[in-house]
Amino acid sequence: MKPELTINILLDEAGKFAEIESIYDEPSLYGVTDGKAVGTYLEHKFMAYLSQAYTYEAGNSASGIDFPELNLDMKVTSIRQPQSSCPFKSARQKIFGLGYNLLIFVYEKSDDNQSRTGRLNLQHTIFVDKACTADYQMTRGILDILKNDGNTDDLIAFMQDKNLPVDDIEALNIAEEILNTPPKQGYLTISNALQWRLQYSRVIQRAGDVPGLHRVR
Repeated sequence: MKPELTINILLDEAGKFAEIESIYDEPSLYGVTDGKAVGTYLEHKFMAYLSQAYTYEAGNSASGIDFPELNLDMKVTSIRQPQSSCPFKSARQKIFGLGYNLLIFVYEKSDDNQSRTGRLNLQHTIFVDKACTADYQMTRGILDILKNDGNTDDLIAFMQDKNLPVDDIEALNIAEEILNTPPKQGYLTISNALQWRLQYSRVIQRAGDVPGLHRVR
């Protein structure tokens, strides 16, 4: 029987995988510039790597994340523009977090014209606890309002200024929830769209310095 995957094991294996992959020359990646194709390649390879030694439930379209038992989603992004998309479930995610953990592989891709291979140098491998997955500026602004004795009107005005995609009733509900249960400081940059656009530059900069942002490698 293979042992079950845990978050600690996953992070340990992610670090080992990143070291191995960073010196591996892959013919199928030669000339590939599509970030989605690179991400799919790396995600599938990491899943295959894990399945050799561990049992775990793989994600599907219903769960929406790669490791539902661990409440964790994997993201692969280029160091040139470290960002990716994720499903939009609720405007509350921008304030209270995505609701799940993130494992982020940040790569720099290079091609070898002589061997006609591509290589992914995994420069950063970072774990983001779900408690840190809200939007940085949104949570910082809300926490500043609360420090200055802000009320529901102040919070609603702030959400409107930030163009949070909610109607008046939901804005009031969120404002009351914030007063009862203030959000934690988030560290992602989350842009409004049909899908959330997550940006990771701050996570990369602060990993290892902030509780909940763990630098795996």
